[in-house]
This record gives sequence, structure tokens and C-alpha cells, in this order.
Amino acid sequence: MSAEDKMRTSGEGLREASSSSSAPVLPTVNPDAEKSAPKSSIPAAAYVIAWISLSSSVILFNKWILSTLNFRFPVILTTYHLIFATIMTQLLARYTTLIDGRKSVKMTGRVYLRAIVPIGVFFSLSLICGNLTYLYLSVAFIQMLKATTPVAVLLASWGMGVSQPSLKVFLNVMVIVFGVVLASLGEIRFVMTGFLYQLGGIVFEAMRLTMVQRLLSSADFKMDPLVSLYYFAPVCATMNLIVALLWEVPKVTMADFNNVGYTMFILNGLCAFLLNVSVVFLIGKTSVLVLTLCGVLKDILLVAASMLIWGTPVTGLQFFGYGIALCGMVYFKLGYDTLKSYVAESGRRWAEFGATRPALRKLVVAGTVVSVILMLFTCAGGSSSLPVSLAARL
Repeated sequence: MSAEDKMRTSGEGLREASSSSSAPVLPTVNPDAEKSAPKSSIPAAAYVIAWISLSSSVILFNKWILSTLNFRFPVILTTYHLIFATIMTQLLARYTTLIDGRKSVKMTGRVYLRAIVPIGVFFSLSLICGNLTYLYLSVAFIQMLKATTPVAVLLASWGMGVSQPSLKVFLNVMVIVFGVVLASLGEIRFVMTGFLYQLGGIVFEAMRLTMVQRLLSSADFKMDPLVSLYYFAPVCATMNLIVALLWEVPKVTMADFNNVGYTMFILNGLCAFLLNVSVVFLIGKTSVLVLTLCGVLKDILLVAASMLIWGTPVTGLQFFGYGIALCGMVYFKLGYDTLKSYVAESGRRWAEFGATRPALRKLVVAGTVVSVILMLFTCAGGSSSLPVSLAARL
């Protein structure tokens, strides 16, 4: 036997011995580490409820301060929110790990001036216009108009070369536009000034989101919402402060602040900041899909809340148009395949729920039907004494 044959035979013997060994040389899993791995005790539903509650609370809180309490200075209110957010993000960066994602962002002075500052300017303009709208329009109608935001973002992305035009996508977004047009035609308290402010806010927001998308196309600038706020809040606060000093500060008095109350201002700023924190946790614990669907649910709840708190009249044409816009928006964001799989999964879970808790499922169905009937009666009858009393109590 040659030396080469001896080496081959020896090698095969070693492999057979190795494969027949019962104990592995290196364990693939550490049993102790596997047992001690911490598991989150907070269910995903808690993050969903927290985000919907905070997002709705910020909108209703701002409307209440600006309209019900007659604090007619939306730029000052927005400036306060941004100053509050700037201080809080700086504290979180220093004393917690929530904004450690900023360490992976290659931020330089040149990048900050050329990318962050322009985005911050559009962010500030969208916030100013968005809050000015609350002085003229109802929360329900504002939420209906906001359904056109995906349309504006799409057109802005085409105009700035971020994405390529598509006839199929264009026809899809036209469904959203058609629905919002119907909702606008059915609006009883239509104010052109408020409509133009909201339109400007949507356009500025679309420009901001498109610029952010272009910035984040590089792997060096992946940022979650809280890290984005860390960079954008100081720019927005500075710009808003300049606008407020020129426009609203000369007209505001201490009586206006005292009428709202400093405790309410603190709670309002804290609520607005916690909203940004909740977005980070919601996306981290669930997905962007869940965030999109939660946004649609939140919009519907806000329309109902506006009807109950301020007695906002909503016509049947508005409901019909807003329903078309919402369906178009969900289809635009998720696509047919995602929707099909999600509907199938929801149907399976609903069937399991009915098999395990039939009485509770009947109660849910009955409650939904009663709620829809009450909303239709409220829509047909306009303002009632109950909403007026609730608004007066607030």
C-alpha cells in the first residue's frame, strides 16, 4: 500500500470515529443561557393600546387647548412641544440607552447642515400648519383630509426622483383622492382658510418624508423615530421660536397661559413626547404593518371622539367618502398579497375565538352593531345635548 493510500485510509478512519462519537466536542447551544434568556412579560396589545391612546390624546389635547380653552397661539404651543422634546431627548441620550442608535449614525456638521436642517425646516412648517388647522376645522374633518398624505408623499417622491412613476399606483391613490373629495363635499363646517392650512401641512409633511426617505437610503443613516427626534427637534424648535417671536409672542398675555394652566401645559408636552417613545416600542415589538392598521383604527376613533366631545356633525356622504379613502389608503400601504394573508389569518383567529368563547363573540358583534347605529343616528341628527354638555364639562 502506498503512502497516499495509507493517509486516505487513516483520514476515513478518523471521520468514522468522529461521527460515531456520542458527545459533541463543542455544544451548539448553551443550556444555561437558554434558560436564563429574559422574555418580555408585556403583551404586544399593550403597546398597540398605548400608541393609539397617546396619538389620539395628543390630537384631542391640542384641539382642546387651542379651541375649547381659546389659546389661539398654535406656533407657541408647537414651539413648546419641540423645546420639551429637545430637553427630554438630551436627557435620555445622557442617562438611558433608548437613543443609543444615534451612535451608529455617521453624523457630521456638513451632513447636519445639508440634510438634517432642511428636513427640520419642513418638519417645522408641517407642524405649524397642522396646528393652525385646529383653529378652523373639526378633528373629524382634519383626519379625513390627512388620508391624502400618501398621495402627496407619492407625488413628492416622483418629483424628487426617489421612486419611478407607476400607472397602477397612480390609479390606486386616485381612489383615496376621490374618497376625500366626497368627504369634503359632505362637510358642513367647511372653512377655506383651515382647508388651505391643512393642505399646506400635508404638502410640507410629504416633502419631509420624501427627504427622510432619500436620506435613509444610505445604511449609514438608519434612524428610529426617537433618534430622528433627537436630531430634528433642536432645528424645529429654533425655527418655530423665530416664527413665534415675530408672529404670536407680541399678542400673547399671561392671562392666556393662566387660562390653560401650567399643569396642563406640562401634561400636554409630556403626552406629545411619550407618543414618540411609544412609536419606537410599538415598531420594535410588533411591525410596521401593525402600525399602519393601528393608524387607520386611530383615525376612526378620532372621528367618533370628535362627534362625542365637540358635537361635530358628520354627514352620510362624509362617512361614505372617508370609508373609500381609508380602504384605498390601506391597499396602497400594504398591497393585495399582504392584505389577503392578513384577512385569512384574521378570519381563522375570529373562528377560533367564536369556538372557544361564543357568548363573548356575540357580545362583540352586538356592541359593534349598536355603535354603528348610534353613529348613524348622531350623523343624521347633528349636534345633540350630550356632546354639548361634554364639551362644556371639558
